[in-house]
Amino acid sequence: DTQAGMIQFFADIGFSTNPEFTCLSDAAGLMTHWVEIESRRAALGYDIDGVVYKVDRLDLQERLGFVSRAPRWAIAHKFPAEKATTRLNGIDIQVGRTGALTPVAKLDPVTVGGVVVSNATLHNADEIARKDVRIGDMVVIQRAGDVIPQVVSVITDSRPANSEAFVFPENCPACGAEAVRETREDGAQDVVTRCTGGLTCPAQARERLRHFVSRNALDIEGLGSKQVDEFCDLGLIESPPDIFLLETRYGPTPPDIWKYTSGKNKGLLKDSAKKLFAAIAARKNIELERFIFALGIRHVGETTARMLARHFGSVEALQQAGEALAADDAKVQDELANLDGAGHTLVAALRAFFHEPHNRGTIDALLAAGVSPKPPEAVAQDAEIAGQSIVFTGTLETMTRAEAKARAESLGAKVVGSVSAKTDIVVAGPGAGSKLTKAQELGLQVLTEEDWAALLDRSRQ
Repeated sequence: DTQAGMIQFFADIGFSTNPEFTCLSDAAGLMTHWVEIESRRAALGYDIDGVVYKVDRLDLQERLGFVSRAPRWAIAHKFPAEKATTRLNGIDIQVGRTGALTPVAKLDPVTVGGVVVSNATLHNADEIARKDVRIGDMVVIQRAGDVIPQVVSVITDSRPANSEAFVFPENCPACGAEAVRETREDGAQDVVTRCTGGLTCPAQARERLRHFVSRNALDIEGLGSKQVDEFCDLGLIESPPDIFLLETRYGPTPPDIWKYTSGKNKGLLKDSAKKLFAAIAARKNIELERFIFALGIRHVGETTARMLARHFGSVEALQQAGEALAADDAKVQDELANLDGAGHTLVAALRAFFHEPHNRGTIDALLAAGVSPKPPEAVAQDAEIAGQSIVFTGTLETMTRAEAKARAESLGAKVVGSVSAKTDIVVAGPGAGSKLTKAQELGLQVLTEEDWAALLDRSRQ
């Protein structure tokens, strides 16, 4: 019932196993093993960038579960990044789908950790100023996590005499709109400079299209970033709804890239284009959580999109809430801010998204083009806690907070982050504070973790 037992089994029947695998019982042992492997890194017959620690028991792995992209029962401990020195020849400003202006260093190609690097991130304007990075400087490069190239420092002793400090642009290089640094809720300026052009900015529009078709969003087979760039250059698509209208608009009279240019089928649609149209049609009934994520709303990642899909249940309900937020409906704002895993930052992002007419128009156009997002899978409706509002507070000792939330939602309950008169149950563990006090003042049902486990058992019957 353990990974060690499985590995021993495969070794016994003749399969080769990783000679660096070992089972340790404490953090000190893990660190000792990490140091020992790092000391032999250069002598190994293969490239590695760190050590992975895993919980050995499969039952504990199942309980710990996953976050959106990684298991909670495993973590990578990376080795220090390898460094190299090269010359910085220029600084380009790239515009992302949310309008973020990201400076990228253009370098003399140099090998770092076995990979030839010619570009490296400079993060933002503050980082350039802090490191005093200038065009023409000799710079130290490393690959963060042995993956992303970045400029670590500048060798000022070899700086050219005529070098000048880099001036970060005040306007978007793609559309010319003003580039600003937003003010956060705490009153401080955001470190990121953003283009204010929105979807009128061609760079943002293209990046949003790339995001829309990405693997964790629509994931349309045969339509990746390369194809998006090609279709944009040809003027075939400008916004997400255009993707679902390609066959209607261009299928009868295909452009050169989609039609046979010689032979008996000259002028007709290629089989590859037919497959693309079929793949696009197949994604019209995408899951609601994928659809929400694909919209590219700021601060809405996969996990948040899943939470919003479960809360609203349909794209129409999401639209109604979005329109209410755009109209500064305080009731809807409080309702969303009270969701477990949400908050005022998410509410502000949703309000900003739905405040823009072109964003609302994009959703309407997608629906008009035949996109019909599927609601999330139905949860149990006959369970004892179905439809009830639950708050967890204090420390849970027999399960994680994420596990408790998942179990409650699977039985039709709604987990919220704060206590109010509308709360049905408060589960209080050791260390519960103001939420427990408020629940008692309101006369709400308060359960211990043991009571909660018993209620779960009854609800599953």
